[in-house]
Amino acid sequence: MGKTFVALLFCLIPFAIMAQTSRPNADTARRPTDTIPQRDLIDVFRSVFNVKPRKVSVTEKKKFYFSFLPISTSDGRSGGRALFTSTTAGFYLGDQKTTNLSTVVFTPYFNLKGRYGLPIRSSVWLKDNQWNVIGDIRLLVYPQYTWGLGGNMNNHDKFLVDYNYIRLYQTVLKRIKPYFYAGVGYNLDYYADIDSQGEQTLRDFTKYKYGTATGQDAFSSGATLNLLYDTRRNSIDPLPGVYANVSYRFNTKVLGSHTNWQSLYIDLRKYVSLTNSGPKNVLAFWTYYWTSLTPGTPYLNLPSLGWEPYQRSGRGFQQNRYRGQRLAYFETEYRRDITRNGLLGFVLFANVNSVTEPDTYKFTYWHPAGGTGLRFKFNKKSGTNISLDYGVSRNYSSINLNLGETF
Repeated sequence: MGKTFVALLFCLIPFAIMAQTSRPNADTARRPTDTIPQRDLIDVFRSVFNVKPRKVSVTEKKKFYFSFLPISTSDGRSGGRALFTSTTAGFYLGDQKTTNLSTVVFTPYFNLKGRYGLPIRSSVWLKDNQWNVIGDIRLLVYPQYTWGLGGNMNNHDKFLVDYNYIRLYQTVLKRIKPYFYAGVGYNLDYYADIDSQGEQTLRDFTKYKYGTATGQDAFSSGATLNLLYDTRRNSIDPLPGVYANVSYRFNTKVLGSHTNWQSLYIDLRKYVSLTNSGPKNVLAFWTYYWTSLTPGTPYLNLPSLGWEPYQRSGRGFQQNRYRGQRLAYFETEYRRDITRNGLLGFVLFANVNSVTEPDTYKFTYWHPAGGTGLRFKFNKKSGTNISLDYGVSRNYSSINLNLGETF
């Protein structure tokens, strides 16, 4: 456990140092000023096809921004080909000077190996940021490999488990003071028809007794207590600011959960602008710590790489590659515009993760990955990028395509 605290302390050093910077003002989301007009792919499309934009009056302020990306690509999470569309809607429910950009992301997905899903994630900011309402709804058919518990499982020693999954998460946060929120929520996870592919069962493979019985369901239902500190004005393309989120979840049979269990999730992010003007030149830090606090957590609810709330961690690894009672994750990314008009940019990133061992509950094995990526400005008004990343770790590499930044 001592090494765990040392690792977390090391991760928090950049946040402690950068916390000494001045208090962010209401215009944190604005880019450093530049005299070069910004362009995006919508501008390129209009210039190529000679499409004239609608004239907007001086007094009119647009409050809704829409981005849509249909694509067929290799699936960096599971292998094979995948078809998906990513739709991002950004909108304001109040004055843009005092109200953050609300977002709704809808990403219907179909994998040619039999996996498909309908995920919808939302973060809605009410007028003057008095309330923040966060939602996460998913309907998935999700056959996926698992490698068991711990960080020392052989890459070839994997097990295919099939299941249907329903997620319903809803959180309501009230502003206590500028940038600081507290609230409650409800989380529901329903893993139905858990089925092992082959003669061996998931319980035999993992030696874990909760939520691993073949043909049975795993149902978790519980309330959450949440704290949020967020100085970002735009979560689609975060600019200098801080994000910190703590969520404590307690599942109980009173609410229908099959077992009583509790968990804690801590998410910290910091964005630092390296220049005061000109093109984007940002250093971003991200760390999260996710732990099961009690026995009884279903296997598929245990902390697992790539299964944190936003499912963006672990570029360069297969999703679900490492799973344990506790998970620690660290990532740093450098973001830079290539063109002064913001149309094209690049990133360099590195991450490392570890899960505790099932017998000692210690962080013993650390797994690094790194990579690079390109950014294409899709919508300059909402800050939406098309992100194309290549990540590599030991014995594996992946290509990830998304709308918006990874974190």
